[in-house]
Amino acid sequence: MFESLLQSSYFALFLIIALGFMLGRIQIKGLSLDVSAVIFIALLFGHFGVIIPKELGNFGLVLFIFTIGIQAGPGFFDSFKSKGKTLIILALLIVGSASLTGLVFKYILGIDTPSLVGLIAGALTSTPGLAVAIDCTQSSSASIAYGIAYPFGVIGVILFIKLLPKILRKNMMVEAKVLEAQRKSKYPPLHTATFRITNAHIFGKSLAQMQLRAMTGAVVSRIKHDGKTSIPAGQTILNEGDLIKAVGNDKSLEQMAILVGERIENDLPFGSTQELQSLLVTNKEVINKSLGYLNLQSTFNCTVTRVRRSGIDLSPEPDLVLKFGDKLLVAGEKEDLKELTRIFGNDEKKLSDTDFFPIATGIVLGVLFGKLNLSFSDSFSFSPGLTGGILMVALVLSAIGKTGPIIWSMSGAANNLLRQLGLLLFLAEVGTSAGVNLVSTFQESGWTLFGVGLAITMVPMIIAVTFGYFVFKINILDLVGTIAGGMTSTPGLAAADSMADSTAPSVAYATVYPIAMVFLILFIQFIANLII
Repeated sequence: MFESLLQSSYFALFLIIALGFMLGRIQIKGLSLDVSAVIFIALLFGHFGVIIPKELGNFGLVLFIFTIGIQAGPGFFDSFKSKGKTLIILALLIVGSASLTGLVFKYILGIDTPSLVGLIAGALTSTPGLAVAIDCTQSSSASIAYGIAYPFGVIGVILFIKLLPKILRKNMMVEAKVLEAQRKSKYPPLHTATFRITNAHIFGKSLAQMQLRAMTGAVVSRIKHDGKTSIPAGQTILNEGDLIKAVGNDKSLEQMAILVGERIENDLPFGSTQELQSLLVTNKEVINKSLGYLNLQSTFNCTVTRVRRSGIDLSPEPDLVLKFGDKLLVAGEKEDLKELTRIFGNDEKKLSDTDFFPIATGIVLGVLFGKLNLSFSDSFSFSPGLTGGILMVALVLSAIGKTGPIIWSMSGAANNLLRQLGLLLFLAEVGTSAGVNLVSTFQESGWTLFGVGLAITMVPMIIAVTFGYFVFKINILDLVGTIAGGMTSTPGLAAADSMADSTAPSVAYATVYPIAMVFLILFIQFIANLII
């Protein structure tokens, strides 16, 4: 009876997933395989003749690659700014040296190309890389080689990151404090303060004439004149003894004190008709519009005091472009705020809803783009392929954010669900397909492939430390995050995060990971299509 049940692809699929999760949750000294354990269960089932239909695997592949691209898009393009350029170079060095190491061993040991690209993907623990390798080679050898190289790809990165601070003799807690000081200077926290106008040079002048926001960077949220508190507008006159409340960072509030007068400890509460509200940006009509374009102060007599995005408070500059899910703190009259609520949407339900039209449209565009064949000469042409086409389109759409009424982004919960569903379907299918020839391949060349995978894992990390620490002089916390991102190793990031109370490794990982993933896909496509 059990054998007949295994012939049902749906029963076998969910049994593989369930057993994979059970195996993935087993921890040995804090180390676990997590969701990647599914491929090892699938390899075992495939060895005993269980096969998952390829259509299910392709469906999972498409979902997985598209959601990865949607998630990584903004970080991918933002990483070309500031110190991201240095991290991009390191990502290229990591992926390039991994590919070059693999090519050297290919010619020394005579490794076939499908196995080589599988080893590179496994050594860098990259499931998207494996997907591209399979798509380009149409060979189960890539999956088998991936399974052989993957275990040390996980363990090796974790051990390397854990040992690196001791090797370099660095105190992670001290380095964390240094980076935190640098971060605060870039995104200084916002505070509120109350001021009494005592500077005679501004008596009788309007807020528009004084240009206080432009001169200080602080936002005046309310003003008290003759015992009455109101929301200021551009034409509001500043009189001697008036009280104003401003929002800004420490430096901007210091500048405000110099311009207007005395800073006092008293708070400046709202009047009975005013309040401060938190509004969510969920209306498609205001997404990608700047605060200056919306001109809320003149139109609604409301003042945005701060914008919270991805856990960071941003100063509401006129050129700040609003994104889906931004949370705005707005001061204004209660009646005006009701109208403003309709303008911004303020619908928490929309943050969790999933619109499948952008998903389906994006995937269709990605499949079509993947069919393009770019010819550079008679002997060299390049096609993005299924995975490359979908990934590139998703990256661009995610960075654009909105086209007309279509919002290309999706909530984090929806993205995580679809991404993991696609990953599980894909791993189960490729694992059972590869498991058919697993034992015979490992008996013939398994230890050789394992040794090559070990080298492909270690060499890039050594090169990253050499250039990152000794040449570019980047902080150790940025370095471990960069290594985890360049090796596309989420377990490596978990190891880095546990070493100090700092978000620096996560920030570096988020910057490098999408770059490394794209580079890896391009390198694997190049090797699979051009290297014989």
